[in-house]
Amino acid sequence: MRSRGGFLLACWCVLLAAAQTAAFGAVWWFFVRTWRGQTLDTIALTGNSIGQDEAYGPASTVLGVVSVASLALATGVIGFIALIRGRVLLAVVATAVIGGSNLTTQLFKYGTARPALGVDPYDAFANNSLPSGHTTVAMSVAVALVLVLPAALRGVGALIGAGYAAAAGVATLSAGWHRPSDAVAAILVVGAWAAAGLLVLALARQQRPETDRYARHSTPLALLVVVGGALLAVAGLAMVVTDEVTTVPLELLSRRRLFVAYAGSAAAIAGTAGLTMALVLATVRYAAPPRSVSDSGADPQTTRSEEAGTVWD
Repeated sequence: MRSRGGFLLACWCVLLAAAQTAAFGAVWWFFVRTWRGQTLDTIALTGNSIGQDEAYGPASTVLGVVSVASLALATGVIGFIALIRGRVLLAVVATAVIGGSNLTTQLFKYGTARPALGVDPYDAFANNSLPSGHTTVAMSVAVALVLVLPAALRGVGALIGAGYAAAAGVATLSAGWHRPSDAVAAILVVGAWAAAGLLVLALARQQRPETDRYARHSTPLALLVVVGGALLAVAGLAMVVTDEVTTVPLELLSRRRLFVAYAGSAAAIAGTAGLTMALVLATVRYAAPPRSVSDSGADPQTTRSEEAGTVWD
């Protein structure tokens, strides 16, 4: 990396990793260590009882495909995709994002305690459950896939991956397996590891930043940002509304109040997944540009005529 642009890219990746880590710390501190955060989480989790009979089947189907075996298979496929493209470092980074994210989640979940603040009535959730393992698996696989896909396919992969991770996170809430903050924290863990992986790619990059119009992904990126931002705004509004009834006993809360808390939490999970994926998509085309026109997935003749003067490694 020899250019000023490369230095700025590395700084951006460091900032991104720091921001995701700080956001994770804030979510953990508020929703695990404070009475108000625990109460908001508990109200949202209780709200999943509304329509749970209908939602449990689809949620179980989504969560059922997440296992140690499926994680190992997905990791192998992702590494293979990078290797057949001749991108050894990309294979290492993608598998490291998956492994590091899931290891971090398990170590943090079982290495930290959840203080008993007299909020949670569910004995099954007396211990710490943050971050969510299922959500970490889904998000880490989705992000790693976006990293290794050819440039032309990353946009579509990012949309599908963000949707899959959001569905898995919401499913853990719908099934009653996790509090909403568990899923949000899991996505942030993956985001921090993804930023670290992108930093490695940026430091090792030799070619100039990607200028191929096929790799810009303006529409998918805009969708992820706009939809993700809107969902987080809805989540913030729902949390403000729910905060008004934190002193009311759970059994006295109306179905409308419970549903607002539950729906707002689902929006928070999906919105976090969307924005985190948007950051990955926006950064990876600079950190891991294609080595050649053919590697980008674009038509070589069209690209040569439209991008005359572009330097490829």
